[in-house]
Amino acid sequence: MEIDLINLGLNMAIELTDLELEELTAQAQRRGEPVYQPTALGTQLNLPQCLGSGGDLNFTLRHGLNLEIRKATLKQPLRQRRQHEASFPLTSKFYLAGASRVQTLDASDIDNDYQETVGHHYLYHLPNHTEIEHWPAHQLIHIVTVSADATYLNSLHGSHSALPPPLQKLLQGDAHQRFHQPLGHITPAMWQLVQQILGCPHDGLMQQLYLESKVLELLTLQLSAWTNEQKTPTPVKLCSQDIEQLYQAQASLIQQATDPPSLKTLARQVGLNERKLKHGFRQLFGTTVFGYLQDHRMHQAQTLLQDDSSLTIAGVAAAVGYKSPEAFSTAFRRKFAVSPKAYQLGRRG
Repeated sequence: MEIDLINLGLNMAIELTDLELEELTAQAQRRGEPVYQPTALGTQLNLPQCLGSGGDLNFTLRHGLNLEIRKATLKQPLRQRRQHEASFPLTSKFYLAGASRVQTLDASDIDNDYQETVGHHYLYHLPNHTEIEHWPAHQLIHIVTVSADATYLNSLHGSHSALPPPLQKLLQGDAHQRFHQPLGHITPAMWQLVQQILGCPHDGLMQQLYLESKVLELLTLQLSAWTNEQKTPTPVKLCSQDIEQLYQAQASLIQQATDPPSLKTLARQVGLNERKLKHGFRQLFGTTVFGYLQDHRMHQAQTLLQDDSSLTIAGVAAAVGYKSPEAFSTAFRRKFAVSPKAYQLGRRG
């Protein structure tokens, strides 16, 4: 079956099933495109040129434990209909760039429409499940994904009692257990591990050992984040007006990012007391008011460093509200485990 995309408009979304995407990839290979490229630990699977550029770099680290690094840009929006089998693995995902929207079609125990966004991480197990993933065009998608199947999970030993209940059930053998858990912003420690994975300095056996150790450490931090989230005190009650005012606070913070108000001033601007602003903001957005501001500034800086190679580091610092380039560089390195200059040079390459 030949799949013809020529007659689609430039901005029209392409809708493909997993099987249709496989067939499109096979067609590209028959045309001589470098779709499949073997590597020492797996494969590089490139997008067919009719869809875009880039692709997935896959590593098999151990039987049942896999790492995937996706770095791609689509020419047109893509809606990918995916059918998850009963053997679907426990999956950990870290969004470094880009975002996706997911619609679930047959799971009453999972949100039927949700987004996964840049700077956030997720853990999920979705066997026997159909979903539609919506991917945007002309936007870099950069994701690090770790998957562990039943074979690997069954090799783990030790008490599960401290883990969140869905994970306990999965590790106790309930292969039908389904969950999709957003776990908030990628922490500085996680960013550092991700950067180490992307910049692995080894080859061969040492590459495998290095990547496996970093992946397991990354999973440990993620499981710890979910476990600690379970211990969070009972949240404050938020009515619809409170939520609207908190979103106003978020918008106001972004608008004033280069010269942010104090917590007291921000609370007064949106009509909340400081306590409700502090606790409600953390509850709604998963971080503190100024933690959110810091993340916004850092991701804004990432975009500037990536898109405008003529900007100096001092210029980027000023653009995102830092008076001191040194303070900006320290904050950027703490967040992403790489200096702004190294990040800018890497993006140019």
